[in-house]
Amino acid sequence: MNEEEIIREQAKILFDQAYRHQMKGELADAMILYKRSIDIHPTAEAYTFLGWTYSMLRRYDEAIEACHQAIATDPTFGNPYNDIGAYLIELGRWDEAIPWLQKATKAPRYEAPQFPHMNLGRVYEELGDYQAAITSYDRALEIAPLYLTARWAKQRLLAKLN
Repeated sequence: MNEEEIIREQAKILFDQAYRHQMKGELADAMILYKRSIDIHPTAEAYTFLGWTYSMLRRYDEAIEACHQAIATDPTFGNPYNDIGAYLIELGRWDEAIPWLQKATKAPRYEAPQFPHMNLGRVYEELGDYQAAITSYDRALEIAPLYLTARWAKQRLLAKLN
């Protein structure tokens, strides 16, 4: 292994440790380890997951800033766009969430592209654009037919409209 590969591997080990702490609810430890990973080798994933950790503490401004850093590191990574949208939803800033979620739907690198469609559906439903909400839920289901959250949201909305 060359020096760059060793640095990347060390950062990945710290990221993996941070994630394990985060999943156990040990958020302070997770934040420390994500930051160490970023200090060694910044990645969009580490910034995004640091943001997610902040959001779990309802520190949405810091979460959004971490996502901006993730986007600056790798603008092709879809998660931070969706996450900014989700944090804006949590803050009740529904309209502001739309462009971020739309960017997430177009991101070339995203393991769960159904999520921003689901979140767009939530936004459109909240704003009273029910047809756009149904279209967004349908798009989420096209991507992930077994995504029950989208199926239930669509069924609930359709029942509400009848």
